[in-house]
Parts: sequence; C-alpha cells; structure tokens
Amino acid sequence: MRAAVILALALGSASAFVTRPFNAGIRAAPRTAAAAPRMAASIDLTGKTAFIAGVADSTGYGWAIAKALADAGATVTVGTWPPVLQIFQKSIASGKFAEDSILSDGSTMEIAKVYTTHHPPHTTHHTPHTTHHTPHTTHHTPHTAKVYPLDAVFDTAEDVPEETKNNKRYAGLDGYSISEVAKAVEADYGKIDILVHSLANGPEVVKPLLETSRNGYLMASSASAYSFVSLVQKFGPIMNEGGACLSLTYIASERVIPGYGGGMSSAKAQLESDTRTLAWEAGRAHGIRVNTISAGPLKSRAASAIGEKGTKSFIEYAID
Repeated sequence: MRAAVILALALGSASAFVTRPFNAGIRAAPRTAAAAPRMAASIDLTGKTAFIAGVADSTGYGWAIAKALADAGATVTVGTWPPVLQIFQKSIASGKFAEDSILSDGSTMEIAKVYTTHHPPHTTHHTPHTTHHTPHTTHHTPHTAKVYPLDAVFDTAEDVPEETKNNKRYAGLDGYSISEVAKAVEADYGKIDILVHSLANGPEVVKPLLETSRNGYLMASSASAYSFVSLVQKFGPIMNEGGACLSLTYIASERVIPGYGGGMSSAKAQLESDTRTLAWEAGRAHGIRVNTISAGPLKSRAASAIGEKGTKSFIEYAID
C-alpha cells in the first residue's frame, strides 16, 4: 500500500519535490501477508513502460513499486546488481516470489525472462519481431518484466575495471553499465515513461562518520547519489515527454540515525539536493519530472543486514 501512495504522489505531482509522507517505520510483511498494493483505481498506467533500478528480492521498496506499477497496468522492467542476478533468477524460477507477485485483481506479475547482455548486441537490436514489435509477447503486455544486469557505479563500458570484469560474480555478463542498459531498454521497448532509482550502497555503512575513510565516503556517494544523476542523464533522452523520474531518499539526510554511517546520510542529502537541480535541468531538456520521496524505514533484507551481530541495527532505531 505504501508503494502505491509513493507512486501516486510522484506521478501526479509537479517536479522537484522532496516529501516525507510517512512518519512510522514498517517491518517487512510475512510471506503469508503478501497483499498487493492498490493503485489501479486512481492511476491508469496502461501503455506506459517503467524501468526500476535496484530490484533483487521481494522484500524491498523496488519490488513493491514494481507491483504497484504493474497493478496500474504498466509494463515493468527492472535492473538488478550483477552479483545477485543469478540468485534473483533462481528465486523467480523456483516460485519463491510467487505469493509476493499476486496483484490486486488476482493476476500475477510475471518476469518473463532474465536479460543477460553477454549475447551479441544484434541478437536483441536486430530482431524486432521477438521483442519491440511483437505486442502480445513483450512490448505491450502489462505485468511482464525483463531483468537487466545493472551496476549503477559504472556509467559506460569503459568505466568497468579489469578487476570487476574478471570477478566470478560477473562471469558471463557484460553490458551492465548505465549507458549500456539504457540502450538495451531502448532497443527492447523504445521510449519509456517512468524511471525509478531504488538502490543505495555504502561499503562502510556500519562505521560512524568519524571512522569513515575518504574512499568509503566517496563510494557511498557514487552508488547512492551520483547513480541517480547518471540514470537521468542516460535515460532522459529515451523518456517520453511528461515522464517521471523518482528516487528514494531517507530521513537520515536531515536527522541523526545511529548505525547509518559510512557517508550514507550525506549521500541521501546529496540525492535530495541533486533532485532539485535535475528537475530544473531535465525538465527543460526532456520535458520530464524529477522527484524524490522519503517513504520511511522498511525492515527489508538489505536493511536488516546493516549492523553488528548482537546489537540494535540502524533500521530498528529508525522504526522505534
């Protein structure tokens, strides 16, 4: 339900706002309570296409937003961090997310296939009858998502270091930089209407700011804030006029949240500041809106992993 309200605020508003519609935190719902968000009644997104960067399981905001968009009739496609792509794919194939995929009308949000760009580029781009121009398979079918490997700390293929290319967690994959994924999405879907930034990472998040290294601080900024700038840069040109870009910020941008360290609070403040500038610039360049929303703390799998064993995690502090 919270995801539906987030999107209703973002898709139906003007540009460049930072809002905090919720004060209380929530814990991830148990598997037996996988209620679908209801947004279709107020927003009809039939014929619209969305790309959500940062979906890797069914417990976070990214998944909930995907369901809300699908529930409103949109075609949903997502980007997943390469090191967890295989796990995500196996979870989908095994039916692990089946209950969490049920929409309000009883239908299922299906992820048709996992898109891996180690195939030759012409496999997708020059076969229009299998993707872009076949309305009953991929391009115009609501509730159907494709998964693209996406590492949002790399803007272009040239930015990927050899160390990453040779990492076994990236084996068999390429084309996962932001610009390459934008081109792949354009080849598959043409122009899109909605861009969602639902990702953040700080390698030193468990460290207090006083103990955070310069490198750790800059990496948090790169993955959590500049990644949104890059996404708007690369996806803006392939968005329809009137389209909407949305990122998720956090109350730590303006309040002290113990345990949320490593420069992550600074990265969220940067994200909010960048939103205002991006809204002004991208609105004029592409006719699109740019907003960010602080939806409140959610005890997702990723958030629950932040903290030292035996101590209260930052997400517990935030919820309490």
